[in-house]
Amino acid sequence: MKKFLSYKSLAALVFGVAMMSGCSTTPPSNTEDLCSIFQEKDSWYVAAHDVHRRYGVPINVAMSIMAQESGFREDAQPPMRWFLFIPYGRGSSAYGYAQAQDPVWEDYKDDQGSFFSSRSNFADSLDFIGWYMTKTKRLNHVQFNDAYNQYLNYHEGWTGYKKKTYRSKDWLQKVAKKVQIRALKYKQQLQHCNLY
Repeated sequence: MKKFLSYKSLAALVFGVAMMSGCSTTPPSNTEDLCSIFQEKDSWYVAAHDVHRRYGVPINVAMSIMAQESGFREDAQPPMRWFLFIPYGRGSSAYGYAQAQDPVWEDYKDDQGSFFSSRSNFADSLDFIGWYMTKTKRLNHVQFNDAYNQYLNYHEGWTGYKKKTYRSKDWLQKVAKKVQIRALKYKQQLQHCNLY
């Protein structure tokens, strides 16, 4: 009887893991075309409009930030660091679509009362980006459509941006420019989408 129960438990565990891995969301096939993204992932289109209505943030800017941060991968995280052949942790606690780190994710959940939000959920992550952009506008007076400076805030944090820490990071300024260019391209694409 004991063997039967442990076999049954093992079977349930294997089934559960298989179900969870089968439910993972793959990134869109063309991450450079916003219309294609929303045609492929129609629930993302609904979530993006919900975030736009809630915060007033432009869909193209929020989506460009997410594209840069995770490439639309639900389980994205910084690479593991190694000493010789021994792993010793990741560069930060960033995780999920929005690459939100643990402390700011907890602030978001507390502020919004979103205790069951998940960084591996697209709608929750995009809502986080909308919340973050709103605080960026309030704290550092960066307009929603200023994708370049919104991204610098997103990467450096509100205090880091105020201290202008990005000025010593040429690579980061280039990435912010890339986010800005993608946001403009997404905006043009969104104006000509034939979705519904």
